[in-house]
Amino acid sequence: MNEPSSNPAPNFSNREEMYTTLFANMVIQNTNMAIMLLGKAPHPETGEIVQDLETARILIDQLEMLEAKTKGNLNKKEESLLKQALGALRMAFVETVEGGEAPPQPAAPELKPSSPAAPATPAPEPKSSISTAGEGGAAQEESKKKFSKKY
Repeated sequence: MNEPSSNPAPNFSNREEMYTTLFANMVIQNTNMAIMLLGKAPHPETGEIVQDLETARILIDQLEMLEAKTKGNLNKKEESLLKQALGALRMAFVETVEGGEAPPQPAAPELKPSSPAAPATPAPEPKSSISTAGEGGAAQEESKKKFSKKY
């Protein structure tokens, strides 16, 4: 069981400091979850790569709503954190959608030292698919038509 002394509650000097910390934690949690759902990071418990673009887009939209609703009410650090998180998520979303690739197989087996050849094999595939995607301009134009929201 968890002992109360092993995870003490943070000691905040004032309410504003507490809200700043909670705001940063919320932005980071949403960002990490969206990155995972874009297939850019493995699931923390299973090590599998998960890709759910619709849910990732909802998380990005929530952060955008938060940015709009809190405009003028954030301190510089909070505003910067939110802006950087949204910029990174938008880029990751575009890369994932334009890449049009299926999510890679679970990352945990590939990262084990017992199979050193496994990580080297998938690495060239994304590079080659990126170069072929550049050659197929019609496919990229078609994928842009499917999504009305641009990040």
